Amino acid sequence: MNGTISSIGDRRDYKNIEVRPLTLHIGAEIHGVDFKQPVDAETLREVRDAFVKWKVVFFRGQHLDHAQHVAMARLFGEPTIGHAVFGHEAEYPEIYSIAKERTANSNRATKMMTPWAGWHTDITAAVNPPMASILRGVTIPPYGGDTFWTNLGAAYAGLSDKMQRFVEGLRGVHRFEASAGKPQNTRDESVRRRSMVSEHPLVTVHPESGERMLFVSPSFLKSIVGLTPRESQQVLELLWEHVVRPEYTVRFKWEPGDIAFWDNRSTCHLAPTDIFQSDFDRQLYRITLVGEPLVGVDGSRSSSIEGDPILSVETELARKSA
Repeated sequence: MNGTISSIGDRRDYKNIEVRPLTLHIGAEIHGVDFKQPVDAETLREVRDAFVKWKVVFFRGQHLDHAQHVAMARLFGEPTIGHAVFGHEAEYPEIYSIAKERTANSNRATKMMTPWAGWHTDITAAVNPPMASILRGVTIPPYGGDTFWTNLGAAYAGLSDKMQRFVEGLRGVHRFEASAGKPQNTRDESVRRRSMVSEHPLVTVHPESGERMLFVSPSFLKSIVGLTPRESQQVLELLWEHVVRPEYTVRFKWEPGDIAFWDNRSTCHLAPTDIFQSDFDRQLYRITLVGEPLVGVDGSRSSSIEGDPILSVETELARKSA
Protein backbone atom coordinates (compact mmCIF):
# COMPACT_ATOMS: atom_id res chain seq x y z
CA MET A 1 0.00 0.00 0.00
CA ASN A 2 1.29 3.46 -0.88
CA GLY A 3 -0.15 6.52 0.77
CA THR A 4 0.50 10.09 1.75
CA ILE A 5 -0.35 11.32 5.21
CA SER A 6 0.74 14.42 7.09
CA SER A 7 0.60 13.73 10.84
CA ILE A 8 0.14 16.39 13.51
CA GLY A 9 3.31 18.47 13.74
CA ASP A 10 5.01 16.46 10.94
CA ARG A 11 5.66 18.58 7.85
CA ARG A 12 7.02 15.86 5.56
CA ASP A 13 4.96 13.64 3.31
CA TYR A 14 5.53 9.90 3.26
CA LYS A 15 5.58 8.62 -0.31
CA ASN A 16 6.10 4.90 0.31
CA ILE A 17 4.44 4.22 3.66
CA GLU A 18 1.27 5.19 5.48
CA VAL A 19 1.73 6.48 9.02
CA ARG A 20 -1.28 6.34 11.33
CA PRO A 21 -0.62 8.10 14.66
CA LEU A 22 -2.26 6.48 17.68
CA THR A 23 -1.98 9.35 20.19
CA LEU A 24 -0.95 12.98 20.10
CA HIS A 25 2.53 12.42 21.57
CA ILE A 26 3.65 8.85 20.89
CA GLY A 27 3.02 5.76 18.81
CA ALA A 28 2.05 5.20 15.19
CA GLU A 29 1.17 2.25 13.01
CA ILE A 30 3.13 2.00 9.76
CA HIS A 31 1.46 0.36 6.77
CA GLY A 32 2.90 -0.41 3.37
CA VAL A 33 5.99 -2.37 4.43
CA ASP A 34 6.47 -6.16 4.26
CA PHE A 35 9.67 -7.18 6.02
CA LYS A 36 9.54 -10.65 4.43
CA GLN A 37 10.41 -8.88 1.17
CA PRO A 38 13.32 -6.58 0.23
CA VAL A 39 12.74 -3.00 1.36
CA ASP A 40 14.24 -0.14 -0.66
CA ALA A 41 16.41 2.59 0.86
CA GLU A 42 13.83 5.39 0.52
CA THR A 43 11.19 3.34 2.33
CA LEU A 44 13.67 2.55 5.10
CA ARG A 45 14.48 6.24 5.43
CA GLU A 46 10.79 7.08 5.81
CA VAL A 47 10.36 4.35 8.42
CA ARG A 48 13.36 5.73 10.30
CA ASP A 49 11.92 9.26 10.18
CA ALA A 50 8.58 8.04 11.58
CA PHE A 51 10.40 6.00 14.23
CA VAL A 52 12.34 9.03 15.48
CA LYS A 53 9.25 11.25 15.47
CA TRP A 54 6.70 8.85 17.03
CA LYS A 55 9.18 7.07 19.36
CA VAL A 56 7.49 3.67 18.90
CA VAL A 57 6.07 2.38 15.62
CA PHE A 58 4.02 -0.75 15.00
CA PHE A 59 3.82 -3.08 12.01
CA ARG A 60 0.75 -5.30 11.96
CA GLY A 61 0.66 -8.91 10.79
CA GLN A 62 4.28 -9.34 9.68
CA HIS A 63 4.55 -12.98 10.89
CA LEU A 64 8.34 -13.13 10.71
CA ASP A 65 10.38 -16.14 11.74
CA HIS A 66 13.63 -15.81 13.72
CA ALA A 67 15.84 -15.39 10.64
CA GLN A 68 13.54 -12.76 9.13
CA HIS A 69 13.40 -10.92 12.45
CA VAL A 70 17.20 -10.75 12.52
CA ALA A 71 17.31 -9.59 8.89
CA MET A 72 14.78 -6.83 9.64
CA ALA A 73 16.79 -5.64 12.65
CA ARG A 74 19.97 -5.40 10.58
CA LEU A 75 18.25 -2.91 8.28
CA PHE A 76 18.30 -0.40 11.16
CA GLY A 77 21.48 -1.13 13.09
CA GLU A 78 23.79 -3.73 14.61
CA PRO A 79 22.07 -6.32 16.83
CA THR A 80 23.47 -6.94 20.29
CA ILE A 81 23.56 -10.31 21.98
CA GLY A 82 19.93 -11.22 22.86
CA HIS A 83 20.24 -9.85 26.40
CA ALA A 84 23.53 -8.64 27.81
CA VAL A 85 22.72 -10.17 31.21
CA PHE A 86 20.07 -12.87 30.73
CA GLY A 87 21.19 -14.68 27.59
CA HIS A 88 19.67 -15.49 24.20
CA GLU A 89 18.04 -18.11 21.99
CA ALA A 90 20.39 -21.03 21.34
CA GLU A 91 20.33 -20.91 17.53
CA TYR A 92 19.85 -17.14 17.21
CA PRO A 93 22.17 -15.23 19.56
CA GLU A 94 20.59 -11.91 18.51
CA ILE A 95 17.20 -12.92 19.94
CA TYR A 96 15.93 -12.78 23.53
CA SER A 97 12.81 -14.75 24.46
CA ILE A 98 10.14 -12.87 26.42
CA ALA A 99 7.83 -15.58 27.67
CA LYS A 100 5.20 -15.76 30.37
CA GLU A 101 6.95 -17.07 33.48
CA ARG A 102 4.82 -17.18 36.59
CA THR A 103 7.74 -18.14 38.83
CA ALA A 104 9.60 -14.94 37.98
CA ASN A 105 6.64 -12.93 39.24
CA SER A 106 5.62 -15.06 42.21
CA ASN A 107 6.70 -12.37 44.68
CA ARG A 108 4.75 -9.52 43.05
CA ALA A 109 2.25 -9.46 45.91
CA THR A 110 5.03 -8.49 48.33
CA LYS A 111 6.43 -5.65 46.19
CA MET A 112 5.76 -1.98 46.69
CA MET A 113 3.39 -1.09 43.83
CA THR A 114 3.62 2.52 42.67
CA PRO A 115 2.35 4.25 39.50
CA TRP A 116 5.82 3.84 37.96
CA ALA A 117 6.50 0.25 39.10
CA GLY A 118 7.81 -1.86 36.22
CA TRP A 119 8.40 1.03 33.82
CA HIS A 120 11.89 0.96 32.32
CA THR A 121 14.17 1.78 29.43
CA ASP A 122 16.11 -1.27 28.26
CA ILE A 123 19.47 -1.98 29.93
CA THR A 124 20.27 1.56 31.11
CA ALA A 125 22.79 0.02 33.53
CA ALA A 126 25.11 -0.17 30.51
CA VAL A 127 27.16 2.88 29.56
CA ASN A 128 25.66 2.56 26.07
CA PRO A 129 22.04 1.39 26.41
CA PRO A 130 20.56 -0.13 23.24
CA MET A 131 19.61 2.40 20.57
CA ALA A 132 16.37 0.58 19.83
CA SER A 133 14.40 -2.57 20.55
CA ILE A 134 12.35 -4.63 18.08
CA LEU A 135 9.73 -6.86 19.69
CA ARG A 136 7.83 -9.54 17.75
CA GLY A 137 4.58 -11.06 18.94
CA VAL A 138 4.04 -14.80 18.34
CA THR A 139 1.67 -16.27 20.93
CA ILE A 140 -0.77 -13.57 21.98
CA PRO A 141 -3.65 -13.84 24.47
CA PRO A 142 -7.15 -12.96 23.21
CA TYR A 143 -7.18 -10.11 25.70
CA GLY A 144 -4.74 -8.82 28.31
CA GLY A 145 -1.00 -8.53 27.92
CA ASP A 146 -0.97 -5.06 26.30
CA THR A 147 2.30 -3.09 26.38
CA PHE A 148 2.68 0.62 27.21
CA TRP A 149 5.27 3.20 26.12
CA THR A 150 5.81 6.77 27.26
CA ASN A 151 7.45 9.72 25.49
CA LEU A 152 10.40 11.07 27.50
CA GLY A 153 10.64 14.13 25.26
CA ALA A 154 7.04 15.14 25.97
CA ALA A 155 7.70 14.49 29.65
CA TYR A 156 10.68 16.86 29.64
CA ALA A 157 8.66 19.52 27.78
CA GLY A 158 5.88 19.16 30.36
CA LEU A 159 8.12 20.28 33.22
CA SER A 160 8.19 23.90 34.35
CA ASP A 161 11.08 26.02 33.07
CA LYS A 162 12.66 26.10 36.52
CA MET A 163 12.44 22.33 36.93
CA GLN A 164 13.90 21.81 33.45
CA ARG A 165 16.91 23.93 34.36
CA PHE A 166 17.32 22.08 37.66
CA VAL A 167 17.26 18.54 36.24
CA GLU A 168 19.47 19.43 33.26
CA GLY A 169 22.41 19.73 35.64
CA LEU A 170 21.91 16.36 37.32
CA ARG A 171 23.27 12.87 36.65
CA GLY A 172 21.84 9.56 37.78
CA VAL A 173 23.29 6.16 38.66
CA HIS A 174 21.67 3.20 36.85
CA ARG A 175 22.28 -0.42 37.86
CA PHE A 176 21.05 -3.98 37.74
CA GLU A 177 20.49 -5.26 41.25
CA ALA A 178 20.19 -8.79 42.61
CA SER A 179 17.35 -9.48 45.03
CA ALA A 180 18.23 -8.19 48.49
CA GLY A 181 17.94 -10.54 51.44
CA LYS A 182 16.46 -13.42 49.42
CA PRO A 183 17.79 -16.82 48.36
CA GLN A 184 19.90 -16.63 45.24
CA ASN A 185 18.07 -17.52 42.02
CA THR A 186 19.07 -17.84 38.37
CA ARG A 187 18.31 -14.19 37.65
CA ASP A 188 20.41 -12.98 40.57
CA GLU A 189 23.32 -15.18 39.51
CA SER A 190 23.16 -13.71 36.00
CA VAL A 191 23.25 -10.18 37.43
CA ARG A 192 26.28 -11.06 39.56
CA ARG A 193 28.14 -12.61 36.62
CA ARG A 194 27.79 -9.47 34.52
CA SER A 195 27.49 -6.54 36.87
CA MET A 196 26.77 -3.21 35.18
CA VAL A 197 26.56 0.23 36.77
CA SER A 198 26.61 3.47 34.78
CA GLU A 199 26.03 7.18 35.22
CA HIS A 200 23.85 9.05 32.70
CA PRO A 201 22.66 12.65 32.46
CA LEU A 202 19.08 13.04 33.73
CA VAL A 203 18.34 15.08 30.61
CA THR A 204 19.82 13.81 27.35
CA VAL A 205 19.91 15.25 23.86
CA HIS A 206 18.62 12.91 21.15
CA PRO A 207 21.40 12.41 18.58
CA GLU A 208 19.03 12.46 15.58
CA SER A 209 16.24 14.89 16.47
CA GLY A 210 18.07 17.17 18.93
CA GLU A 211 15.08 16.84 21.28
CA ARG A 212 15.72 16.86 25.03
CA MET A 213 14.68 13.71 26.92
CA LEU A 214 13.95 13.19 30.60
CA PHE A 215 16.04 10.02 30.89
CA VAL A 216 14.75 8.55 34.16
CA SER A 217 14.23 4.77 33.78
CA PRO A 218 12.30 3.89 36.99
CA SER A 219 13.46 0.26 37.23
CA PHE A 220 17.18 0.96 36.84
CA LEU A 221 17.81 4.56 37.98
CA LYS A 222 18.76 4.22 41.65
CA SER A 223 20.08 7.61 42.79
CA ILE A 224 20.99 11.15 41.73
CA VAL A 225 24.65 12.11 42.02
CA GLY A 226 25.36 14.79 44.63
CA LEU A 227 22.01 14.67 46.43
CA THR A 228 21.36 13.16 49.83
CA PRO A 229 19.46 9.85 49.79
CA ARG A 230 16.26 11.59 50.91
CA GLU A 231 16.62 14.37 48.34
CA SER A 232 17.42 11.87 45.62
CA GLN A 233 14.42 9.66 46.35
CA GLN A 234 12.00 12.58 46.51
CA VAL A 235 13.18 14.07 43.22
CA LEU A 236 13.17 10.70 41.49
CA GLU A 237 9.64 9.85 42.63
CA LEU A 238 8.40 13.21 41.37
CA LEU A 239 10.03 12.61 37.97
CA TRP A 240 8.92 8.97 37.71
CA GLU A 241 5.33 9.90 38.48
CA HIS A 242 5.55 12.66 35.89
CA VAL A 243 6.93 10.58 32.99
CA VAL A 244 4.11 8.01 33.18
CA ARG A 245 1.27 10.52 33.02
CA PRO A 246 -1.38 9.04 30.67
CA GLU A 247 -1.17 11.85 28.13
CA TYR A 248 2.46 10.94 27.36
CA THR A 249 1.70 7.25 26.78
CA VAL A 250 0.37 4.79 24.23
CA ARG A 251 -1.13 1.35 24.93
CA PHE A 252 -0.72 -1.33 22.27
CA LYS A 253 -3.05 -4.29 21.84
CA TRP A 254 -1.02 -7.11 20.33
CA GLU A 255 -2.11 -9.50 17.60
CA PRO A 256 -0.05 -12.49 16.39
CA GLY A 257 2.65 -11.40 13.94
CA ASP A 258 2.80 -7.77 15.12
CA ILE A 259 6.09 -5.92 15.59
CA ALA A 260 6.84 -2.99 17.91
CA PHE A 261 9.98 -0.99 17.08
CA TRP A 262 10.85 1.62 19.69
CA ASP A 263 13.50 4.24 20.25
CA ASN A 264 15.18 3.26 23.51
CA ARG A 265 16.77 6.74 23.72
CA SER A 266 13.42 8.52 24.03
CA THR A 267 11.00 6.11 25.71
CA CYS A 268 10.24 4.03 28.75
CA HIS A 269 7.92 1.05 28.49
CA LEU A 270 5.88 -1.18 30.76
CA ALA A 271 5.62 -4.93 30.43
CA PRO A 272 2.15 -6.19 31.35
CA THR A 273 1.39 -7.79 34.71
CA ASP A 274 -2.28 -8.66 34.13
CA ILE A 275 -1.23 -11.71 32.11
CA PHE A 276 -0.07 -13.44 35.30
CA GLN A 277 -3.64 -13.40 36.55
CA SER A 278 -4.80 -15.50 33.58
CA ASP A 279 -4.18 -18.93 32.09
CA PHE A 280 -3.31 -17.42 28.69
CA ASP A 281 0.10 -18.02 27.16
CA ARG A 282 2.17 -15.14 25.82
CA GLN A 283 5.39 -15.41 23.80
CA LEU A 284 7.33 -12.56 22.22
CA TYR A 285 10.90 -12.25 20.95
CA ARG A 286 13.12 -9.16 21.16
CA ILE A 287 16.20 -7.88 19.38
CA THR A 288 18.11 -4.82 20.59
CA LEU A 289 20.43 -2.63 18.52
CA VAL A 290 23.83 -1.35 19.64
CA GLY A 291 23.69 2.12 21.13
CA GLU A 292 26.11 4.90 22.06
CA PRO A 293 26.77 6.62 25.39
CA LEU A 294 24.20 9.35 26.01
CA VAL A 295 24.97 13.06 25.90
CA GLY A 296 23.66 15.70 28.28
CA VAL A 297 22.62 19.29 27.59
CA ASP A 298 26.10 20.48 28.59
CA GLY A 299 27.81 17.95 26.32
CA SER A 300 28.80 15.59 29.12
CA ARG A 301 28.58 11.89 28.24
CA SER A 302 27.51 8.77 30.06
CA SER A 303 30.26 7.13 32.09
CA SER A 304 30.76 3.53 33.20
CA ILE A 305 31.16 2.82 36.91
CA GLU A 306 31.28 -0.96 36.56
CA GLY A 307 31.04 -3.41 33.68
CA ASP A 308 31.64 -3.41 29.95
CA PRO A 309 29.64 -1.67 27.20
CA ILE A 310 27.12 -3.62 25.13
CA LEU A 311 28.75 -4.65 21.85
CA SER A 312 27.53 -6.18 18.61
CA VAL A 313 26.57 -9.84 18.73
CA GLU A 314 29.58 -10.77 16.58
CA THR A 315 32.00 -9.00 18.93
CA GLU A 316 30.37 -10.48 22.03
CA LEU A 317 30.56 -14.00 20.68
CA ALA A 318 34.18 -13.56 19.58
CA ARG A 319 35.10 -12.28 23.04
CA LYS A 320 33.41 -15.22 24.76
CA SER A 321 35.19 -17.74 22.54
CA ALA A 322 38.64 -16.16 22.95
